[in-house]
Amino acid sequence: MKAFGFLSFGHYGYGRGPGDPSARESLLHAIEIARQADELGVNGAYFRVHHFARQSASPMPLLAAIAATTQRIEVGTGVIDMRYENPLYLAEEAAQLDLIAGNRIALGISRGSPEPARRGWEAFGYTGSEDPRGADIARAKFETFLDAVSGGWMADADPDQFGSGGRLRVEPQSPGLAERIWWGAGSRDTAEWTGRLGLNLMSSTLLTEATGASFADLQREQIERYRTAFREAGHERVPRVSVSRSVFPIVDSGDLMWGQLRGGGSDQVGTIDGFTSTFGKSYVGEPDRLVTELQADAAVQAADTLMLTIPSQLGVEANVKILRNFAEHVAPALGWEPNQDGPVSGYPDGPR
Repeated sequence: MKAFGFLSFGHYGYGRGPGDPSARESLLHAIEIARQADELGVNGAYFRVHHFARQSASPMPLLAAIAATTQRIEVGTGVIDMRYENPLYLAEEAAQLDLIAGNRIALGISRGSPEPARRGWEAFGYTGSEDPRGADIARAKFETFLDAVSGGWMADADPDQFGSGGRLRVEPQSPGLAERIWWGAGSRDTAEWTGRLGLNLMSSTLLTEATGASFADLQREQIERYRTAFREAGHERVPRVSVSRSVFPIVDSGDLMWGQLRGGGSDQVGTIDGFTSTFGKSYVGEPDRLVTELQADAAVQAADTLMLTIPSQLGVEANVKILRNFAEHVAPALGWEPNQDGPVSGYPDGPR
């Protein structure tokens, strides 16, 4: 395991006390969790993106605040719902943020998960989808976004200003950003598409497939297909692969509250967005036990980055304790070393 970070769903409520933060409290907690995670040497801080829900939404203000208050930690999303985005405006925002952060931005993007609003992207002004789930406009807009952050020509120049005319790209550009874009894949076919396109793979918190195999084995097959497709498409760099898990190390008596999560200790199969889907289990226990279980998790072993899903609504102290317990008592046995230098090896260095 080269890197681990946390993945926050950003839930908030009405500010009525512990476990029910207001929107403002949730955002400030996220910034402080990331700041302390950076001090612990955690590699990444990633945030889910949802719309019309009491959760993290448009991510750039939060990511900018975190980038401004940290030094080394990678800052990103898991994932931005492309159905709701203007691809060129997103490309401008992402490049500016990456330049400010010293090349520490890693954006996970996808079609997006089910949202509370029926065809909610149309309320944002994005119409024309013939797919009830909006996958057609999501992929088309993503390809435009990827071309834009890669320096592609996006518009015709006005000849009244530029004489002979010509073509224009969005500005600014942040070199290397395109290689830090992930696609959130929930199936094996989507993983292969991701590999052919030359993106990093962010394997979903659930897979919209159920074959009878365990979640970890199904995810491992997804990763293998992705890497094969990436290689066969002729991409020469080494891509990154992340998986997410709920992991709660019990180190002292204060951690015993996590024992109530043992009910999630096995895979589950259910239906989401019309697909029969496989959901992964939670890992709860003493460090030695967690090391053994994670070493036996085929997908965790196949990935280079592990994202810990955290109960963000419980506040800063509880979440930093989870990260500290994992960093000090579990991750080293999986091959991890604290982040001292900046983003994961192979990517542009962030500020020292």
